[in-house]
Amino acid sequence: MGAQKIRRAVLIVALLNLAYFFVEFFGALAIGSASLFADSADFLEDTAINLLVFFAVAWPAARRRTAGSVLAALILIPAIAAIVTVVAKIMNPVAPSPQGLTGIALGALVVNVICAVLLMQLRDEGSSLATGAWLAARNDALANMLIIAAGLLTFVWETAWFDIVVGAIIAVINLSAAKEVWEASREEHDSVEEAFADMDED
Repeated sequence: MGAQKIRRAVLIVALLNLAYFFVEFFGALAIGSASLFADSADFLEDTAINLLVFFAVAWPAARRRTAGSVLAALILIPAIAAIVTVVAKIMNPVAPSPQGLTGIALGALVVNVICAVLLMQLRDEGSSLATGAWLAARNDALANMLIIAAGLLTFVWETAWFDIVVGAIIAVINLSAAKEVWEASREEHDSVEEAFADMDED
């Protein structure tokens, strides 16, 4: 795939994520949802990730490896936001609106499925940047399905704990993704070093 096609795909994804960040962020504030707040941080993080990929595609290998490490750090942002909001929700466990929780999460799922389809073509690019973009979209879609489930359960049992548990799961998912991207960027670094070592031996 050409670099221009990759850049076009990630730019569209970045703009979609930025737009829905505002929808989910203000929606989370309106209904008092920890899981939606954590997921809105995901949308902002995905905006940054895809903009990073947009600019980094044309960079040399050494700079791409550095960008991969930055990417891993970016993925930690929503995990930290989720932890903070979950703790705050535990201190004040008021159930969010199940209608708002389910409706906003459904909209987020639609956006993330579109993004995942656009980014699916990047999975085989063999770089930590492509891995990071794909993981972010995949994780967001999984998180949205969990939030929808929490919303549906809250219709039946009016409690904040479904929202709290899902917020905690989102944090774990993003911690795992950060670890995978970090390992992928280190593998790129090691493979280049091995290539130079072989050249020196020759």
